[in-house]
Amino acid sequence: MKQGQLKTYLKVFMNLGIMLALILGCIFILPRIVVYFMPFVVGWIIAAIASPFVRFFEKRLKIKRKASSAFVIIAVIGLVILVGYFAGAWLVEQIIHFADDIPQIMESVKSELTEVGKKLSGAYAYLPKEVKNTLSGIAKGVQEYSGSFMSSAGAPTIEAVSRFAQSLPTMIISVIMSLLFAYFYVADREYIPDLAAKLLPHSFIERFEMIKRSFSRAVGGYFKAQFKIEFWMYFLLAIGFSILKVRYAFIIAIGVAILDLLPFFGTGTVLLPWAAIKFISGDYTTVIGLLLIWGVGQLARQIIQPKIVGDSVGLAPIPTIILLYVGYKAAGVIGMIIAVPIGIIIVNMYEEGVFDTTINSLKVLYAGISNFRHLTDEDMKEVERYKEAETQRSSERKEKK
Repeated sequence: MKQGQLKTYLKVFMNLGIMLALILGCIFILPRIVVYFMPFVVGWIIAAIASPFVRFFEKRLKIKRKASSAFVIIAVIGLVILVGYFAGAWLVEQIIHFADDIPQIMESVKSELTEVGKKLSGAYAYLPKEVKNTLSGIAKGVQEYSGSFMSSAGAPTIEAVSRFAQSLPTMIISVIMSLLFAYFYVADREYIPDLAAKLLPHSFIERFEMIKRSFSRAVGGYFKAQFKIEFWMYFLLAIGFSILKVRYAFIIAIGVAILDLLPFFGTGTVLLPWAAIKFISGDYTTVIGLLLIWGVGQLARQIIQPKIVGDSVGLAPIPTIILLYVGYKAAGVIGMIIAVPIGIIIVNMYEEGVFDTTINSLKVLYAGISNFRHLTDEDMKEVERYKEAETQRSSERKEKK
């Protein structure tokens, strides 16, 4: 192998090794770093919310940055706490009432399913034995799960309260650190970029800015759009459930809206089976209402989604399904929710050229392996030499005989 080729392959393996190290670092090390420095992450989020208002006061009202930072951060935190308090208090109250009524709800569902079962008993008698056994197994599993859920829901929470009391001092210190970091980050926003410019190579900063642009575009194009869509879907579901006089309409609407956040699921995953059960039980008013909610929701999504999301943040169906499966296998439902955004981020990073060096290195490695595997005329002479050797050995064996 020539010295130039050796140098090329050394570069290839170095590039691939660096990319592998970065991937492993993002999977195993970065999450732990984020958790360890979570107060500063929260502070950065607060600073990101406050920065536009600080710039407004700085440009329009000619207020000094440090003075306006303190005012705006305090105002933003106060507003978040105020809204969070009223919304949280109402939500906690609804959840407590919902938890208290779970036994009654389960009994109501059980009686309704029993009624549905009676109406389907005629058809059940004509089903094959294997299908009957399967349905019986499903019913038994649902009953066992309901019983375990009820027993776990009523378990004492003394241990949880004790853990919360032990972590309270840490939480207070973390809140203080978050607020201080938010203030100083907004007040002196050029400190970290200037420090990075002094300590890090220019190529590293350019690559970081490239990743930052692709990440911002993906997050801005997907998360913001999806949360806007789900806000309107939740509003529609809550109003619809309230009109149908569904108990705990706002709590149930939250669960359905979260399910609607998952691609290929949507509100129909809940509303259509719900409508089918109500149809069998004879509650046609609720059936019509649920179908109207589902239909209006689908129409509204088709109208607002192209405008909010746009075609630039979409993924083809097949990669989306693969991402959903990988996300579910890796981290359950949470993994399914974040898998598609991660895929969009990777696509945007690819379009920005972040993986160009890695892809080119793989091309060089593939070309080298292909060239090495290619058989030349000189290589094929080995076959001729093998045949000649076999002929000679055969002649020698005949002579010995």
